[in-house]
Amino acid sequence: MGAVFEFEREKLIIGIIYHDKDVLDAALSDLVEKFGEWDMVSEEFSFSEEYSSYYDGELGGSGMRRIYSFQRTVDPACQAEIKEFTNSLEAELSVDGKRKINLDPGFISPGRLLLATTKPTGFRIPLARGIYTELTLFYARGGWHKLPWTYRDYQ
Repeated sequence: MGAVFEFEREKLIIGIIYHDKDVLDAALSDLVEKFGEWDMVSEEFSFSEEYSSYYDGELGGSGMRRIYSFQRTVDPACQAEIKEFTNSLEAELSVDGKRKINLDPGFISPGRLLLATTKPTGFRIPLARGIYTELTLFYARGGWHKLPWTYRDYQ
């Protein structure tokens, strides 16, 4: 029988799609209060122009994408609670029932990138209370590899 150990802590990342910089700043303030300072951020790029205009109506304009990583590592067993927090933050920043920001938390480790979601499908693994996780990328043989369901902006 294998021994049970605590999970190794992993790097929390949060992919953010937004239109309004003030909404981004408000969300970042709450995220930093909850998870500590971020240490890296991707270049800003147009999610709408490069990938999809799917969120534009809800956001109130063209969606921009950034991905933040946080200094403090986190127990990956907390992924459902983190997604619940980001969902509540999205709701808090909504106007007239429309999200003004999309927050996608995940974990990156030396071997994989996991993303949390509320959308069930065959390749997603239930965590708790309607929250799922998916293996989005994996690292093997010296490089990162996508899967058939990997979102294009994470490829």
